[in-house]
Parts: sequence; structure tokens; C-alpha cells
Amino acid sequence: MNKNATHGFDARSSGSALDEPLIPVRARFFTSMALSNLGVWMAFFAPIQILLAQQMEVLAPTHKESALGWVTGIGALVSLFANPLFGAWSDRTISRFGRRHPWNIGGALVGALAMVMLGRQGTLLGIMLWWCVAQFALNAMLAALTAEVPDQVPVTQRAVCSAWVGVTQPLGVVVGALLVTQLAHGIAQGYLLVAVVLMLCAMPFVGLVRDIPLRRDERSTWDGRAFLRGFWISPREYPDFAWAWATRFLINLGNAIGTLYMLYFLRDRLHYERLFPGKAAEDGLLIVVAVYTAGVLVGAFAGGALSDRSGRRKIHVILSSVVMTVAALMLMPSPIWPLVLAASAVLGLGYGIYVAVDQALITQVLPLATDRGKDLGIINIANSAPQVAAPAIAAILVTQLGGYPALYLITAIFTLLGGVLVRQIRNVP
Repeated sequence: MNKNATHGFDARSSGSALDEPLIPVRARFFTSMALSNLGVWMAFFAPIQILLAQQMEVLAPTHKESALGWVTGIGALVSLFANPLFGAWSDRTISRFGRRHPWNIGGALVGALAMVMLGRQGTLLGIMLWWCVAQFALNAMLAALTAEVPDQVPVTQRAVCSAWVGVTQPLGVVVGALLVTQLAHGIAQGYLLVAVVLMLCAMPFVGLVRDIPLRRDERSTWDGRAFLRGFWISPREYPDFAWAWATRFLINLGNAIGTLYMLYFLRDRLHYERLFPGKAAEDGLLIVVAVYTAGVLVGAFAGGALSDRSGRRKIHVILSSVVMTVAALMLMPSPIWPLVLAASAVLGLGYGIYVAVDQALITQVLPLATDRGKDLGIINIANSAPQVAAPAIAAILVTQLGGYPALYLITAIFTLLGGVLVRQIRNVP
């Protein structure tokens, strides 16, 4: 057996970077990749949830909501373009360190610098510019990490690998919040702490996992027009890829709409502060997030293991969409606190199954081995676009079209529809 594979360094120590991986990866690959992804999501969510909001309260106290909306909205728009662009560039990168690692560590370095600079800004324009830099850098890192799965992980391990990666997003929310609220003193120190932890999380994967370099004869001659045309993948030519994209978009849109206003739901619909005098709605939100995260952990690892063992993907995605639909329907009637906690656990369980199995399914419908980074970047638009669309849809539903019952009904419809569409994929069991 290959020495590197035995010790868990990488799946393929020789051959082409474009080969389909066959040698199983080991625990060191899973854990170091999960740690790197945890650093990315922590760096995304700590500013979005807390640090940027605190800066807006200082700079624009009378219109902090709209100011924060502009900053995060422009950042989300940047991510729509950055992820597939950096994925495509990584597909063509030739270096002794491989084609993904330069973007992984480079994104971490620039992202850490952007965090430090964000903590030093005293104007809205400065914050907006450096947040865009952070979005570019973190998406470069995320694009490279995402492409490592089809590059290095055999099909029979991809759901388990995706489980390790998928749970890092909700964990990143919790870790980021704890870092900046419990360990940091002030906004600038919070950003500095995020920068340090980002680098510490990024280094083990780059140091422990070998990324096979792309040979020059494996890279096509540069053609600017062909490069730009590559960002359009014909649904007629690659229908499975198109259906997988649509499935991810709808399920993520449903999830984004259903979770966006949870704090306001607890305060205005459940009346949490009236139920528990002396407690703030934020305290209830922390409990909900903890229960949801526990559900994600159980669903991801159980669903990933079962999917890899059976080799089936679609049935698990359908099951996850049904479970998440049930969670949304549980919140439609007049809520009570135990029901909210139960719905959070059910939603987490369903989403955990989904993030593990759907990511594995996605890697099996990519059109070409030469374009894995770019194609996964296009798939990631189905993650980012719902974050842009959800606030507008949710606001209209809550304020004009029926309130929270309507919001969770639409959440259920989008989520279930995503599960229905996955049945159209033909070449993945």
C-alpha cells in the first residue's frame, strides 16, 4: 500500500491530478479539512452576526439596520462571482504545491489581513471595502477546499467526508460567536482573534495533505473567451448538473427563509421574554442554535455513513427535504417553547443529512475533471444566492402576506420542492 495513504497524508501520492481518486483517505484528511472549513465559516459568521453589527451601531446608530444590510448585501454579491472565479483559476494553477493549496493558504492570509484591517476602520466605506476583500479571500479558500473532495476522496467516502465538512458551518456560527463575545474585549480585538484562529485552522490541512501538482500538458491553452464561456454549463448537455443545482438552490432558499428571522420570531411570535422574565430573546436564540447544531451533527454523520454504505444518494436527499419540511410545518401554528425546540432539532437533523449527502451527490455530476473547482464554484452560487434573495422574500411574507405562518409555509414548499427535483437526476443512484 502507498506509504502516504497508510499514514493518512493523501489519497494519491502519484499519477495525474485529474485522475479519479481510488485510495481511501484517512482520519487525518477528514479532521484537517474539517478544521480548515471551520476556520472559513467562523471568519464568515463572526463578522456577519456580531462584529459588523457592532460597528454599524457605532457608525450609524440611527439607521444601523440599513447600513448593515448594505455591507452584508454587497459582500454576498461579491461571493456570487468570487467563488466560481477562484475555482476556475485553481483548476488552471501550476505549482509545486498543487493547484488548490496556493489558493487555500493565500486566501487564509489575505482573509486574516482583511479581518485585522476591518477592526481598524472608522468609516462605512472603509468597512465595506475591507469586507469585500474578506469575501474575495475567504471564497478563494472555500473554492479550493471544496474542490479537494472530488480531487482526493473516492466516491465511496464522499458522504462521510461531506458530513465532516458540512457540520463545520453551524459549528462556525457557534465558535465565532463564542470567540468574539467571551474572549475578545472590543471590536478590534475580536477581528484580530478571528484572524489568528483562521490561520491556525488553515495550516494543518496544507501541511498534512499533499495536493498533486497539475502538469503543464494537462492544462489547456489559455483562451479568454473559452474561459468565460466555461461559466455557462448547458442544462441540455449536462441535465444532472442542472437538476443538482436547482435542488441545492431551493433547499438552501427554504432554509435561509426559515432561519433568517428566528430572533424576531422568538421575540414577537413566541414572546420569549414574557415567557421567561429576566431572559432576553437572544438567550433563547442561543439555545435554539445549540439544539439545531446537535441535530446537524447527528444527521450529518449518520446520514453520511448510511449513504456511503449503500451507495445511494437521492433517497437520502429526499428524506432530508421531508424532515426539514416537517420542521417548518411544526412552526406554523401558535408556537410553544417545547415545540420550537423540537422543530429546531428536527430541522437540524434534516439539514445534517442534506449537507452530507447532497455534497457527495454533487461531486458525482460534475461535467469534467479539468473544471472541478469552477463547476463547484457554480454550484456554490446555489448556496450564496439564497442569502441574497431570502431577506426580501421573508420581509414581504412577514409584513404583508400572512406573517410567520406564511413564512414557514413557503419554507416548507421550497424545501419539499427541492427534494422532488432531485428525482430527476439520472446517473446517480
